[in-house]
Amino acid sequence: MRHAPRLMIAMLTCLALPTAVARAHDRPRQATAAPGTDTGRTERIFNLPQQDGASVRVLFATPGKPRGMIIMLPGGAGDLGLEPDGRIRHGDNFVVRTRGLWNQRGYAVIIPDTREHASLRGQCGSSAYARVVTDLIAFAHKQGPQAVFVLGTSQGSIAAVNGAAHAPAGSLAGVVLTESVSVMGGSRETVFSAGPQNIQAPVLVVANRDDRCNVAPPQAARQIALAMTASRDVHVLMVAGGTTRSRQACGSRTPHGYFGIEEQVIDAISAWLDTHA
Repeated sequence: MRHAPRLMIAMLTCLALPTAVARAHDRPRQATAAPGTDTGRTERIFNLPQQDGASVRVLFATPGKPRGMIIMLPGGAGDLGLEPDGRIRHGDNFVVRTRGLWNQRGYAVIIPDTREHASLRGQCGSSAYARVVTDLIAFAHKQGPQAVFVLGTSQGSIAAVNGAAHAPAGSLAGVVLTESVSVMGGSRETVFSAGPQNIQAPVLVVANRDDRCNVAPPQAARQIALAMTASRDVHVLMVAGGTTRSRQACGSRTPHGYFGIEEQVIDAISAWLDTHA
């Protein structure tokens, strides 16, 4: 029997302050830690085997003593251009360029590339990609006993919903959806078509009031949260701010990608993660 989710709405106002971001061709390397933070941060590349014999290349960035692990699912086409030596050709996406900031807050991040750099548009909600996400969840659990979360942004939120909807019971401590695609566009799929009613884990829906991306309107955040009818713990976090450096409103360097307000948004999400880790 379905039940209504317990829905909480919080608002965070973020000022558009300049923030250092990773360059598109950054190599995984030892990060310089802020005073008082874990100095054991590392980045490694893994090839995650798939059931059909292929593999997915994965970037694993972790502090020395992680308190939790987050599977990060990028937006857009999902293609990182992740090379075997760790070079990243497409590193602007929110979840890619901020990986060091998540590590500073004690969370390891696992970011998958696409197979042979193919586009994931139209495939994020497929049964095949649900298996990729559940394989990533299993991989995360093998890295340690920490709580495992899934976080998707924009098109990646579709993949996060799809994977969480198919995840084994109890395997996820929470799901975070940021600037989610909720209006049908060129990919012909949204978070609503990916099975949100089947997610049982706690959910945080984050939306930026200043997001002007036509397929991710911030006013849809409450509707997304209400679609999580199997979860008893659903929160909506409204943020505001950001600057625009991309030509398109759905680009990574805009309020849609939290450009310029990364630290404030990550702090707010991390506070929610901390209560579920």
